[in-house]
Amino acid sequence: MHMKYNVCMNRNLNCLRRRLINSNRRLAKELWGKELEQRHLRALRDLTERFGFSVARGDLQLLNGAWYVTHSGLLRLAYQNRSSGIRVQPVREYCNSGANRWVFKATVYRSSAPKGFVGYGDADPSNVSPLAHGAEMRVAETRAVNRALRKAYGIGLCSVEELRSPPSSFEPKKHADPAGGNGSANGQPRLRDKLCLLIRRYELDPNLIKRYAADFCGTETLRDASRDLVEAFVSTVAKEAASDRAALICKLNSYCQPEEVRP
Repeated sequence: MHMKYNVCMNRNLNCLRRRLINSNRRLAKELWGKELEQRHLRALRDLTERFGFSVARGDLQLLNGAWYVTHSGLLRLAYQNRSSGIRVQPVREYCNSGANRWVFKATVYRSSAPKGFVGYGDADPSNVSPLAHGAEMRVAETRAVNRALRKAYGIGLCSVEELRSPPSSFEPKKHADPAGGNGSANGQPRLRDKLCLLIRRYELDPNLIKRYAADFCGTETLRDASRDLVEAFVSTVAKEAASDRAALICKLNSYCQPEEVRP
């Protein structure tokens, strides 16, 4: 009887894993389209099988040709694996509140390793986004927690929050970017990366954002819109999310209705 139960449980887990793999693959293609290569899909499958990361929940981001894990994804992994706890404390000798310079030490405890896994994170105005100026202490704490969690669970991916600046401001790839990709070959930031970052930061529904974008730009899909229109849309979403996220969520929910009945 016990053996039959284990076999049944294993089948259910394998079924759920296959569903998640297929869901991640499908959503990744919707979000990143032509940026996806076979190596990205292979890596995505491996990350899904090993850690159960979900693209829909914002656990992973593909930025400038590389996968990054997110803070929310790491915390969810720790919860699912029943982490014993996380201890975070400032390293006072390296902190300077007047200069907004902070260093934190985080220790993640797992039941199988009671000594814990240690990670450090630092932040100051020179290594955070201009949007995060004034929040360096929180950024440093998050970076420390992320590094400790990555060590605890053997994750070699860098996390989004550990990056020096938002991925959207990185130097773009040198190859030509199709007009529909809303990227750039002239050194400007990739708008799609900006939008993905907003979706992750404010936990927005990617599909509803796509519908809102098409309505805003007056095109069938976001890919068909000009860069100026997409730039205006990204700026609008950023302002709406920062000023009143609840109102933005209500607006996005209106796009759940069929087009003919949506006001």
